[in-house]
This record gives sequence, C-alpha cells and structure tokens, in this order.
Amino acid sequence: MKILVVEDEKELLKSIHDSLIQEQFLIETAENYQSASEKIALYSYDCILLDIMLPGGNGLQLLQQLKDMGKSENVIIISAKDSLDDKLAGLELGADDYLTKPFHNAELNARIKAVLRRKNQDGKNSIEMGNIELDLTERSFSVNGELITLNRKEFDILHFFLLNKKRLVTKTALAEHVWGDHIDQADNFDFIYYQIKNLRKKLQQSNAEIEIEAVYGIGYKLTEK
Repeated sequence: MKILVVEDEKELLKSIHDSLIQEQFLIETAENYQSASEKIALYSYDCILLDIMLPGGNGLQLLQQLKDMGKSENVIIISAKDSLDDKLAGLELGADDYLTKPFHNAELNARIKAVLRRKNQDGKNSIEMGNIELDLTERSFSVNGELITLNRKEFDILHFFLLNKKRLVTKTALAEHVWGDHIDQADNFDFIYYQIKNLRKKLQQSNAEIEIEAVYGIGYKLTEK
C-alpha cells in the first residue's frame, strides 16, 4: 500500500513517516502545495494524508484537484484547524475522514486501515476474523451469526484489536484509543483491565475463534484460535 503524506511540519512529518514505515506501508512525502499537486497529478496512491494549511496553497484545493481528475484515492485530512466548516468542505470534496491535531500515531494508523479496508471490501463496513464479525455501521458483534451484546467501550476495544490483529497493542495505545483526549484524567489503567476482562469472558462464552492474549507488563495481542 502506497501512502502520500502532505504535511509541512517537519517533526510531525517524520513521526508519521517513521510510524507508517513500521506498518510496512510505502511512503512518499510532500511539504508544500506545489510538490503535493505534482505528485497527485503524476502518481496514484492508496491513501493520502492531507494537511489543510500548506505553504503555497490550501489542502482543499488539492482535494478539488483529485475530484477534477476523477481520482478515487482515500483521503484523510489532518489539520490543527478544528473547524466544522473545513471538515464539511473537505468531506463534500471527497475526503474519507478528518483527524484534528494533535493526534496519536496509533489513532492515525487505525483510521488509515479503516479507510483502506472499506475500499478493499467494496464498501462493506465490517471486519471478519474466524467465526466473528464486527459490523461498524450497526455497531454490532456476532459469533457464528449470533449477536453478542457489547457495551460501547468493549466494542471500541475489540475494533482497535481487530485493526491491529496479531500485533502487540500496548496499554498506553489502547487507553489513548478508548479514553481519547481525556486519558490524562485517568490515574491508572484499571479501567482498561476491567473492560478487557469482561470482553475476554464474552469471547470465551460465545465460543469465538479469537482470543486476547496478555503480554505481561506491556499490553495485549489479538490472535485467532
């Protein structure tokens, strides 16, 4: 999978680049409007991470360029501007998602995998593994076609694990995904432990062909039985 990262903040660009390289993506970068415009015109990408405010132009203009060329690249806007108008304008021009700075790379990676999955599955917004299915539209979870009730946090945790299946997920990354911007209000990770404990119990009782393994002192890993 080839990704174009359009971002003028050098430290953030390097952080995103290094994180995505570890995920085995092929990465190209552009630090200004002109460079991004040239690459979009010449090459095709599986996903474009697009900042709105760029030297020499605006990211929304690049979205319009993609639209005018009839290109269907998945686009995730990454911007410090938490403006509803910018978000709506970007989505109307064809962006698939919108992530406000600052963000954690684990969250960005999850968003990228989500948009790529939707493209690769012809719009089917669900994840399957073994005998389980997680429907992201209906926010439902089923094992062998039978619905299993999950609370909101359990659903979000399982979703994050499925996006990172067979990879080690640290407690910090999981907490940031579940707790979001309020992670600094948590004294410890006990809330994650209890949610994981309940989720494991439900997976076991429903004979799901997946399990959450604990990696002592570090985090967890989702595997298929």
